Amino acid sequence: MYLKSLTLKGFKSFASPTTLRFEPGITVVVGPNGSGKSNVVDALACVMGEQGAKTLRGGKMEDVIFAGTSSRAPLGRAEVTVTIDNSDNALPIDYSEVSITRRMFRDGASEYEINGSGCRLMDVQELLSDSGIGREMHVIVGQGKLDAILQSRPEDRRAFIEEAAGVLKHRKRKEKALRKLDAMSANL
Repeated sequence: MYLKSLTLKGFKSFASPTTLRFEPGITVVVGPNGSGKSNVVDALACVMGEQGAKTLRGGKMEDVIFAGTSSRAPLGRAEVTVTIDNSDNALPIDYSEVSITRRMFRDGASEYEINGSGCRLMDVQELLSDSGIGREMHVIVGQGKLDAILQSRPEDRRAFIEEAAGVLKHRKRKEKALRKLDAMSANL
């Protein structure tokens, strides 16, 4: 499994549709200050379900939508699509290529798609949860990420390690099943 491409439309500084293509292996994004490197990483986090505006370096989610320039009007929405090569079946879906799209609107609403079909954020998170490229994106090491992990509370560090190892998904399923069991027991 590897990221094949990332397409941004109206996301932060990427007003026009822009597609970045990747090859298997390690990818490094380089460029001068202000060229949009961090916006590429933010776009990956965003399409994979990141909900916090601060994580995406904004004050509110509306800040990820192209705000306009002196020569270009602001846009009403942003769209990010990541295409993943799944020929090794690392993701639990019967497609050799998986595309995940997120559209964000100025009113704060978001829409998600997996291979062109509408879905929920939870569906995206579930699909990616054991892959290492889920919400916490263990395959991308951003500025200050290692220090943040080392400085975090033990329970946060444990959650990070569990997600990276692929066990967080099973823990969440167990907790959900226990809540249902408790609710059913209370109704008896």
